[in-house]
Parts: sequence; structure tokens; C-alpha cells
Amino acid sequence: MNDSSRFKNYALWISIFSLIPLILEAFGINIIPKNYNEIVTAILSVLVMAGIINNPSTDSKWYLDDEKKNENSVEEK
Repeated sequence: MNDSSRFKNYALWISIFSLIPLILEAFGINIIPKNYNEIVTAILSVLVMAGIINNPSTDSKWYLDDEKKNENSVEEK
């Protein structure tokens, strides 16, 4: 199934970007500063206030995307 709309989900990209430092740390490359918790909290707070992460217009919760209804489809009874 080729569904490129999954790549438009902001939570997916945040999860991927948070995985990168963990992978690099596993290989011995330490790129995370000691105060990373404050930095991440500040960045995520700005994104939530801007409505980028927290989308109040969606009906779905968490990582789920809204289902798009196709007007041309025939409903099965």
C-alpha cells in the first residue's frame, strides 16, 4: 500500500528525529548536550503553542490520521 499521507504526520517526524541521537549514541557519538531536557521542552512548547504538534481540528487522537471519505465510493450494505 503506497500511502504518502503518513509522511505528513508531524508525530512521525518528531519520532524519527528523536531516534537519530539515540542511534548515534549507540555508536559512541555523543551529540546530546547535558541540558537537552530544557532545550527539548522549550522547542516542543513553542511547537504546541503554534498548533503544529497539537492539532485541535482533528477528530483522531495520538498518532492516528483522519480518515478521508471518498465521495465516489459505493457503500456496501
